Amino acid sequence: MTAFVLVSGPFTGGEVWREVAARLEESGAEVYPATLTGLGERREAGGPDTGLETHIEDVVRLIDGVEATELVIVGHDYGIHPVLGAADRRPERIARIVYLDAGLPQDGDAAVQLVPDEEVRRRLLDPADRDGGTGWIDPPAADGWQRWGSTAGLSEEALARLTGLASPQPSATFTQPLRLSGALAAVPTSGIFCTESGMSIAKLEGLMTLGMPQFKALADPRVSFFDLDTGHWPMLSRPDELAELLLGAAAGEGHRLAAAPAQELPGYLRPFVLDVPEQTRERIGRVDLYLPADPDGAGAAGANPAGATDTAAAPRPAVLFVHGGPVPETVRPTPRDWTTYVGYGRYAASQGVIGATLDHRLHSLADYPLAAADVAEAVELLRADPRVDGDRIALWFFSGGGPLSADWLSAPPSWLRCLAVTYPILAPLPGWQGVDSRFRPVDALAGAGRLPVVLTRVGLEVTEIAATVEEFVAAAEARDTDLQVIDVPHGHHGFDTVDPTDESRAAVEQAVHSVLGHL
Repeated sequence: MTAFVLVSGPFTGGEVWREVAARLEESGAEVYPATLTGLGERREAGGPDTGLETHIEDVVRLIDGVEATELVIVGHDYGIHPVLGAADRRPERIARIVYLDAGLPQDGDAAVQLVPDEEVRRRLLDPADRDGGTGWIDPPAADGWQRWGSTAGLSEEALARLTGLASPQPSATFTQPLRLSGALAAVPTSGIFCTESGMSIAKLEGLMTLGMPQFKALADPRVSFFDLDTGHWPMLSRPDELAELLLGAAAGEGHRLAAAPAQELPGYLRPFVLDVPEQTRERIGRVDLYLPADPDGAGAAGANPAGATDTAAAPRPAVLFVHGGPVPETVRPTPRDWTTYVGYGRYAASQGVIGATLDHRLHSLADYPLAAADVAEAVELLRADPRVDGDRIALWFFSGGGPLSADWLSAPPSWLRCLAVTYPILAPLPGWQGVDSRFRPVDALAGAGRLPVVLTRVGLEVTEIAATVEEFVAAAEARDTDLQVIDVPHGHHGFDTVDPTDESRAAVEQAVHSVLGHL
């Protein structure tokens, strides 16, 4: 017999699963909707010490009380954290884990990283504020649920029921990190996308084409996916359909993602499109400097773009290349050793300026503030170097590093002569609820003034990314931004390594010379 343990998202308990549970039971399954400590009718059982660990223990006790041999454990939203923590301790009992409109937390991640309500997330992350000192986070009012996820599909009655069932959540359940041993590696999983939340199987397959290592595990044949055309609370908006999908997941059904050929290098490790000469590279902490080979700068076209005196002592302009992401911390080689950034750094140095790359700490969607601090630190290191003309700097952002450009667009310093973005993400993508609104270059354009911006866009871009670029271009035109657009009509995301064509080579050369022209 199949049994389901159902763990819902924040502020809610087992009662929210009532209709789904009834339909699963009608199919002959056993169902165990969880109400975790401090929530619902167990509110009084919670206290200041109630954290994620408490909720993991709650789910472990549920698992231990189930006799059925086929146990499927379902985590919705926040609920995936205690589900994974409990399954990690009882992996031999679990037939399948179902991620229901949930993130993919890893060892060390805290649920606060994906809290979509920006105000609540800031309070939880600020030690001086935290939760206002109460130890609890209040649920939203009826008109505030959309700040926690799409309310599409919820009738007025269902929304009122959700609000009536909700209770405050112990704040430590959001801030305690999840600890995983790796015992879940062999447990089959399924993901159910609530498409009105912004993600779907088709969109995931589009993102898979980027070749990022964090997507690789999703092509495992033990992983399946389903779409459900509704908002973030499908147990209330589409209970019949959700129950059917859960039964399908238990039976091993669902869509499988195609894996890339095993022998194929990921795009970011393929050869750079330009045959650039090696340059002296100097490593300083997280930053690599590529130094022009010719000490007097006279050996390359455009070597002295701003007319500096050609002497060995003359400081050079510099370009800082900022990689995308998120990139898991364990990925090797790290981005500054990827052929893309080595190529751009060498090419900049071959043109007589100092090229710089860095490894910033954008390892998850919650890390944009940390990565922004790393970029700012790299800029200060670069400007303080006596070989660099600190008043002639360009910043160049790629892919998922695009949101990091917002800080510099919103208030460009006088020494920033140009800002470039290449196949960039310029607004949070669907499902990126945990990204602070600070990192929206589209909005930051309001403060850009006459800062020159060089945008390289590709014609075969992932649809969701292309939409952010179109929005950015429209905003730039409306604000009369000094924007130069370089198009690569037949280029894919990462064209500078994945599309070794004359079109790609010409686009890289044009972009580099445009940026250097502003220095």
